[in-house]
Amino acid sequence: MAKLLIIDDEKSIRKTLREILEYEKYQVDEAADGAEGLAMIQKEKYDIILCDIKMPKMDGIEVLDKVMQFAADTPMVMISGHGNIETAVEAVKKGAFDFIAKPLDLNRLLVTIRNAMDKSTLVTETKVLKKKVSKTFDMIGESKAIVQIQEMIERVAPTDARVLITGGNGSGKELVARWLHEKSNRANAPLIEVNCAAIPSELIESELFGHEKGAFTSAISQRKGKFEQAEGGTIFLDEIGDMSLSAQAKVLRALQENKITRVGGEKEIKVNVRIVAATNKDLQKEIAAGNFREDLYHRLSVILIHVPSLNERKEDIPLLAEHFLKLICEDHGMPLKVMTKEAIKELQKINWTGNIREFRNVVERLIILCDKTITDKDVLAYARPLKS
Repeated sequence: MAKLLIIDDEKSIRKTLREILEYEKYQVDEAADGAEGLAMIQKEKYDIILCDIKMPKMDGIEVLDKVMQFAADTPMVMISGHGNIETAVEAVKKGAFDFIAKPLDLNRLLVTIRNAMDKSTLVTETKVLKKKVSKTFDMIGESKAIVQIQEMIERVAPTDARVLITGGNGSGKELVARWLHEKSNRANAPLIEVNCAAIPSELIESELFGHEKGAFTSAISQRKGKFEQAEGGTIFLDEIGDMSLSAQAKVLRALQENKITRVGGEKEIKVNVRIVAATNKDLQKEIAAGNFREDLYHRLSVILIHVPSLNERKEDIPLLAEHFLKLICEDHGMPLKVMTKEAIKELQKINWTGNIREFRNVVERLIILCDKTITDKDVLAYARPLKS
């Protein structure tokens, strides 16, 4: 049951609102002035606050200011018989969800409360998802190589320098790209990921730069490309070593001039994006073979970050195992399982050709197939099931 707080110095208003809201199955508390209401908000968690503006001791705008400091996610609906457009604008600018003038239109009030509840639910769900995502994308490890990458990210992220990330499949290149974005000044703008290896060469230009209606047979409408979608943020070009030479030329132009042209279009469009690229290929060899432009390589590689394979940092396996045990058990709704020291040692003996991605899959397999305590025998039995 949603919990609401009514802050109003008029007893009759509080009584009327309480009766209506309790009939609508809300739990309701009351406060006779701003100071009392603020004290209650500091003690209790409310889903919505209805607050009069003109009150003794502390007016509603002052209450709003203080609530925004410690409970900004709680929607506040401001109410006043002395309201005007300036007051409404001031309240909304300061963070109020809505403003309703007296005499109250009860239908509008109930709709506003339902909308505020929807917002509150979305905020809560977003927090849960962000927490889950942040756990999924934690950078786990204390090895020298990982510490150096973390230090490099701290230095480089606040700048707009272009970064080229190298490393094997499944080593965590996309994780480095994500943290470069999250710790940058562009963190509130989009991070747009493009897997250059997964897009057919004839479609990569349209994917990156968009197209105009009629540019080709299936272009039935205008479409923005990834560069425009990433405006103000970061575009992550994963597996850029697989990009066609024609697309490379256009990416180079975008880097040089901060402008793009949609496929089938003539108008130049200014773009403000940071470029982070990644590859599992040796681009120097690709340049020598004529498969990659040397001028593009030098544009992309202002900062080079190499992500080591799991085989190069096996000392991180105990921490990685603990991390994935917690994460996967939580995802499956299972009681937390543990690994013996002997099991960890067996995991450290394995040749992890698939890197972190393979390691996570093996931990998940062990969690599903084994008892509460995962032993070295379990690792030998299930980590490499295809071996006789």
